[in-house]
This record gives sequence, structure tokens and C-alpha cells, in this order.
Amino acid sequence: MNPVPFRHEFPIFQRHPDLVYLDSAATTQKPETVIEAERYFYEHLNANVHRGAYRLADEATTAYEAVREKMRVLLNVRDASEIIFTSGTTAGINLVAHCFAAVQISEGDAVVVSAMEHHANLIPWQQVCLRNKAKLLVVPVSPDGVLDMAEYENLLANEKVQVKMVAISHVSNALGTINPIESIVRLAQRHGAAVLVDAAQSIASHTLDVQALDLDFLVFSGHKMFGPTGTGVLYGKEKWLDAMPPWQFGGSMIRDVTFERTLFAPPPQKFEAGTPNLAGVAGLGAAVDWIQKTGRETIARHMRSLLEYATHRLNTVPGLRIIGQAPEKSGIISFLLDGIHPHDLSTFLDQSQICIRAGHHCAQPLMDLLEIPGTVRASFSIYNSEAEIDRLVEALHTAREFFGDI
Repeated sequence: MNPVPFRHEFPIFQRHPDLVYLDSAATTQKPETVIEAERYFYEHLNANVHRGAYRLADEATTAYEAVREKMRVLLNVRDASEIIFTSGTTAGINLVAHCFAAVQISEGDAVVVSAMEHHANLIPWQQVCLRNKAKLLVVPVSPDGVLDMAEYENLLANEKVQVKMVAISHVSNALGTINPIESIVRLAQRHGAAVLVDAAQSIASHTLDVQALDLDFLVFSGHKMFGPTGTGVLYGKEKWLDAMPPWQFGGSMIRDVTFERTLFAPPPQKFEAGTPNLAGVAGLGAAVDWIQKTGRETIARHMRSLLEYATHRLNTVPGLRIIGQAPEKSGIISFLLDGIHPHDLSTFLDQSQICIRAGHHCAQPLMDLLEIPGTVRASFSIYNSEAEIDRLVEALHTAREFFGDI
């Protein structure tokens, strides 16, 4: 069995030692250092940022901006002003959808998404296209969960519309498919389109160099990279952030205000109206430190190992069908068990302290395309083990017997 050397760093497993947590695609558990960083902020640094002229406020601001610098280094961003703090992936995508669309997308233009997108990277663009009389073009996905790259290029080359934006997930939250970001970006640029990458499922385990990839936008959530909920990051190229109008208006995002007009501050302040989640950002900084110390390759290697083991073990369960078998996958495996509804199976597994997600995973159009109501999804992280997968498989055999007797 593979050892789990990092499990002891997560307090929830001390409180629940028998817990099998297989829902890290929804949210990761938090190491002690992240929890302590939030506590430390409230106990030692609690003051608002960018506003007070006293020392405590200055210390809080310094700590807050230090996390922005950590994010700059993590993503290899050219300048820290291209890092916007948000409340999560959803907020980051909505910000770009509203503000980029306000100056770039109009009637006759198009936005390209894939058929495997999370609702958060579909609905904002759908609504932009409806409002601006633009077209929403969808890249098909094969039954195995592989993006149709030939059709993607055809959509970009469509002479009837001008594709202004490609919005794509790096890793599918529903299938675990790893999309070829480098090729996606290169083709989009060839046709003059900007690219937004949803890295919510990959930020903790994949190296993302925004300059090497030449990305226009990148979004992710803190809570899926061992950080606090209510935190996230939007990276945007300076040229876009300068051109985009603010999304929200209020304190800390202005340069000068009169009753007749307002001059807005430059990015990032232009997009950070109001009081941020200060303690959450402190925790987010601690999460970056933890990931850097642990190593994203270490995390990715462990997840790949568990995926291979789980695929082998689940294929031994009679009547079980894995949904999404792309050659390149992350630590996510979705499946169905004949004769058992995913929600019923999830409830049954919970009786054995096995936490597993069931449903359409905020990817309902994908489930419709695959002609299934949803799936059961197991998603792995650094604190999971082969022994836990064995417990899952044993419980699935028990479930077959239980539901077969009903």
C-alpha cells in the first residue's frame, strides 16, 4: 500500500480518523498551517488594507500584498498588478465575462466553450452571448471524454462569426480529462481569440506558467488548492485589465471621486471593490506555501498513482462502468453501477464514512450529451491512500448485494 505521509497535517482526519474523503474535486481539506494562518491574522493583524494610516493597517496591507506576490511567483506572472483577488473561480469568470464582453464582444462575434464545462464556465458566457447577440459555439466531446480538437479548429475558422473568446477548463471536474491547453491557446491566438482557462481542478497539481502559455486569463479557487473558501485568483494580461471597466463599485477601487465623475484606480485595485476576505487571503498564502513545500509534482504523482489503482480496482466490480476514459486524466474517476441511482449509492456509501459525490457535477449539458442522469465521482488528493480505495470497492460490492435484495 502507498504510504500517506501528509495525512497527519490535516486536522479533520485527526477528528475523523476513519473518514474516507473522496470529494476533493468539490473542495480539498485544509492543512493545519492554513487554518493557523487565518487565526493568526485575526489575532495579530486584523485591520483593513490600503486605507488606514496607522501601523497595524500598514502591517495588514503588507501581509495582504505579500500573498499577491506569492501568486505572481506561483504562476510566473510578469507583474503582481495582473493578479486580482476574488471570492473564487465563479467570481473570476463572471468578472471577465461581464467586463471583457462590455468592450470586446458584440453582435456577430462568438465565444467558444467545450461540452464538458462546469456551469460556472458556461452560463456566464451563454448569458453574455444572449445579451450581446453573439454566438455560443460548443466544442464536442467524444464518449470517452476527449475534446474534439479538429472541430475546435473548425469553430475558430468559422467565417460567419469572429471568435473573440475561448473559455476552457484545464481539467474536467466531471470526467477528469486533462485538456491540451498549449494547443488550445496556440490555435486560438492564430485566429485572434483571447483564452480564459479554468484551472480550478489543476492549480494544486499542475505547473501553470502564464507567460510560457501566453494566457490571457486564468482563474481558480483557493478552496480547491488546500486554502480557505471564499478566496480565489483571476490572472489577466495587463492590456485586457487596463481596457476592461470595473465590475463592482465602492471603496478602495477609486483614484478620485466627485459628484460628477469618478476616476478609477489601476488594476488590481480597480477590480477589488470593498473589504476583501483578508483572513482568507492570509490562509490562501499559507496554502501556496504548503503546495510549494510539498511540490506539485509530488501531489500530481500521488494522484496519478491513485487513479491507476482505482481504475484497476473498480473494473473488478461487476456492473460498474467508468464514465470518461480519456488517455490523459487527473485524479478524478466517475462511474455508474448498474441498477443503483448515483444518489442512492452515495447515501449508502456514507454509512461507511465514505464521502463521494453523486449527480451531474454542475455539468448537466455534458450528462445530457452522454445520455446519463449523472455519475458517482471519486476524486483524490494527497491525503488519500490505496487502502481507502479498497474500502470503496468493498463497499460497492456490499451495495450490489444490498440493492439486489430490495
